[in-house]
Amino acid sequence: MSNARAAVWRAPVLLALCVVFFDQLTKHWAVTGLGTDRVIDVFWTLRWNLAFNSGMAFSRGQGFGPVIAVLATLVIVWLLVTLRTESSKLSTFGMGLVIGGASGNLVDRAFRNEAWLRGSVVDFIDFQWFPIFNIADICINVGAGALILNSVLSARRAKALDAAEFEEARGAAAAADAENAAESVTAEEIPEP
Repeated sequence: MSNARAAVWRAPVLLALCVVFFDQLTKHWAVTGLGTDRVIDVFWTLRWNLAFNSGMAFSRGQGFGPVIAVLATLVIVWLLVTLRTESSKLSTFGMGLVIGGASGNLVDRAFRNEAWLRGSVVDFIDFQWFPIFNIADICINVGAGALILNSVLSARRAKALDAAEFEEARGAAAAADAENAAESVTAEEIPEP
């Protein structure tokens, strides 16, 4: 692998590894520190409250853990392959967060039960008026937001570039027309001997 190609992968993969580490560290704390009978009120409606989710976001799709795990794996692989073509810092940042968050939840599904891919994701951040979530979920959402923002900004840049190229071409055409008109006027004004 060339140095340039390795550099493209380095930052988002390192970010993803940091996300997985921090996510798993906080989940370990939640499982050992909270247990099923302990809730810690933090601030306003925020509290630490241990929950296990065998479905997907917002506890939908209960029992579809293996399917969700396969889909998450496909998304991770697709994002890793797509990293080769990305040049925007915002998109590589977003991909690193999504890869890390999806990997963090995939680790739970793979290893938090006796059966392979039948585990539940550990959730513990509870606002009481919103579904309980974890650090991986935050990273997935922030990363997806960064990818959407990058897409919008890239489309605007492309549109502005197209408009600038159009104006440049129109200006060049107008200059060529003016030059042709000046040449024809000059040729008509020259008297014949």
